[in-house]
Amino acid sequence: MKLISWNVNGLRAVLKKDFMTTFNTLDADFFCLQETKMQAGQVTLDLPGYHQYFNYAEKKGYSGTAIFTKYKPLNVTYGLGIDIHDHEGRLITLEYPTFYLITCYTPNSQNELKRLDYRMTWDDAFRNYVHQLSQHKSVIFCGDLNVAHEAIDLKNDKTNHHNAGFTDEERAKFTALLNAGFTDTFRHFYPDQTGVYSWWSYRFNARKNNAGWRIDYFCTSNDLTDKLHDAKILTDIYGSDHCPIELDIADLVQKS
Repeated sequence: MKLISWNVNGLRAVLKKDFMTTFNTLDADFFCLQETKMQAGQVTLDLPGYHQYFNYAEKKGYSGTAIFTKYKPLNVTYGLGIDIHDHEGRLITLEYPTFYLITCYTPNSQNELKRLDYRMTWDDAFRNYVHQLSQHKSVIFCGDLNVAHEAIDLKNDKTNHHNAGFTDEERAKFTALLNAGFTDTFRHFYPDQTGVYSWWSYRFNARKNNAGWRIDYFCTSNDLTDKLHDAKILTDIYGSDHCPIELDIADLVQKS
């Protein structure tokens, strides 16, 4: 079973940059998007064989998530069920007989960390949400989590210390998330791999120089560890300031 996660930095924009060729070539069972930046009705996608689910931000051209899947879920939930967190289209949960799949676009703490306090409340709420789900079924969550966990996860760790995405506070919250019973699948397979990133600034030729950050993740509840096959970062795919990431895992559901 193949899962893809990609912050597309605007679905309408990436559709003009060969998105459909990438989508068809990857042929994923689940294709999760973040930062779709659109409202209902602005895009109609012809995706034969896929069920489509979107969560839109109330603010136009901002945030938003989507999942395209070959497997019809038992249930679909949008958001965390907490009003303060559910106006920006940041979360979709699909429920299947044996697991939950979540796509997540974690809030950025922004310049001068002006949204760090809010980010901390989001991180606590998200951790509680996925932990509670994991008490019932296995959990897979993915997306742009807007944090480089360790120094190994970005090119310039010293100069970025205390910047959004690499503050001690954000990194500690991610540690707490993993400690709640989850596995960072890329690090599970490649614990010491350096120089592999999923996001690069559009400035300073960052992608050309590979001055990037690994802030996109597939995480699974620990009970799925023995079912993991591989985790990949698809750095050769362009179209966004992020590249897609991939999780290969044993089949967990029958196609319907």
